[in-house]
Amino acid sequence: MELAVTSYELSLFVHITAAIIGLGATFVESLTYGAAARLDPRHLPYKHALQLTINGFLALPALVVLLATGLYQASEAGFDLGRFWLAGTMAIVAALAALIAAYFIPQDRRLLTIAKRDIAASEGGEVKLSDEYLRRVFREQIAGAVADLLVIAAVFLMVTKPGL
Repeated sequence: MELAVTSYELSLFVHITAAIIGLGATFVESLTYGAAARLDPRHLPYKHALQLTINGFLALPALVVLLATGLYQASEAGFDLGRFWLAGTMAIVAALAALIAAYFIPQDRRLLTIAKRDIAASEGGEVKLSDEYLRRVFREQIAGAVADLLVIAAVFLMVTKPGL
């Protein structure tokens, strides 16, 4: 039995796989702060190191793959890149890449440093997280919720293709 897979289908497979692996993992990030803080605030540096790894090695590369495969698929299908659903989705991909590179990665580097500092200041006793740390975490949680909503909006646009 011969397996006939077109380049478009292969591209679609890679596209969907990148979305699931690269962006699906980012939804878990919202749960990691609460879990680490409840278990022991000494786990917070690991949480920030994990987010750095997810964003740097999964999410950002996935966005590049999504953009490349999406452009290929749009070209192959003859879609006009100016269509709202397509232009909107590409804008979301660009916004997510910018958020990850310019905000989330640098912010988690800072939070990792601050968490380590706050833990060291506890000298083995109860960890008191600084106001600076808590403010930055709160801002990152809000930005994370916005990023999650952008991912959901992109999926909606890609599935429904409004105006097509």
